[in-house]
Amino acid sequence: MALMTCTAAVLSLAACSSGPRPVGAATRKTCAEVQAVLSDGPDPGQDKVGYAEAQILPLRQIHAASPGLRSAISELADAYDRFFATNGQSAAATSAVAAAAARMNRLCPGAGAAA
Repeated sequence: MALMTCTAAVLSLAACSSGPRPVGAATRKTCAEVQAVLSDGPDPGQDKVGYAEAQILPLRQIHAASPGLRSAISELADAYDRFFATNGQSAAATSAVAAAAARMNRLCPGAGAAA
């Protein structure tokens, strides 16, 4: 019994390791689409509100097979939508963009999601 418990604990820790996960072709394709969308539009350093507006619809048009990636894309589009709606004047919207961009960058390293 103790051996089973130890084995289960080791397996669950291995499943939670922080090492890189294998990425399938569909995920790589979706990440490339996200990167293409985020690299288009106004310069986020010069026009943050315009950049946010330019990302909303194209992000919503990306279809991801992975539920986690689909959720992250939707979260980023929603955050940009709130940021645009408040003309960049809401601390909560700014924080939501930063959190959504960080999540997107974890799922798609190099995607270039602007915080």
